Amino acid sequence: MPFAIDHAFRNPELLRQALTHRSFGTPHNERLEFIGDAVLNCVIALRLYRRFPGLAEGELSRVRAHLVNRDTLARLARDLGLGAALRLGDGEARSGGADRPSMLADALEAVFGAVAEDGGFGAAERVIDRVFAGLLRGADPEILGKDPKTRLQEFLQSRRIALPEYLIVATRGDAHVQSFVVECRIGALGLTAAGEGSSRRAAEQDAATHALAALAAPGHG
Repeated sequence: MPFAIDHAFRNPELLRQALTHRSFGTPHNERLEFIGDAVLNCVIALRLYRRFPGLAEGELSRVRAHLVNRDTLARLARDLGLGAALRLGDGEARSGGADRPSMLADALEAVFGAVAEDGGFGAAERVIDRVFAGLLRGADPEILGKDPKTRLQEFLQSRRIALPEYLIVATRGDAHVQSFVVECRIGALGLTAAGEGSSRRAAEQDAATHALAALAAPGHG
């Protein structure tokens, strides 16, 4: 098996289908993705409900949305090496589909759906718990659900520091697989942090993440 989800499929064809994009042929993974999305949301909702008994419904929804969003799922899929296992049509493969966040996120949900179909809800629950173990272990409701730009803004506002400026300093790659490099500049602190992403927004969020890390380092506060 090309990536580690720790489930022995009784019907390996389900895993094969989960890893098949519609550009490759049929049966593809969209129906399994539908199941996986529902199972994933249910499992994460249960974990958050039990772990944070004091959180209101709206806060639970906010934290869950952060944990199951496209970027988080894509990052987890990359950690599992899922991209190399995807079955894509020639066009999608040539255009970098194996590392496209939306495709990785959809495929990971399809894998969860395949596990649920193969072994039942309990099997999917165990796989999801393992895949999300690190994120759930470090879950902090005060942070989760707030993107890095928002957290950076709140940090600076609480200290009466002017908000940062985000500037595109470079673009890389062809139009269909373009990558943006953005600098987050906090003039009052003389701090500049760079970030990169497949869109301007993603690059800005990455730059804000690095700025927050720099502000948390010794000598800042």
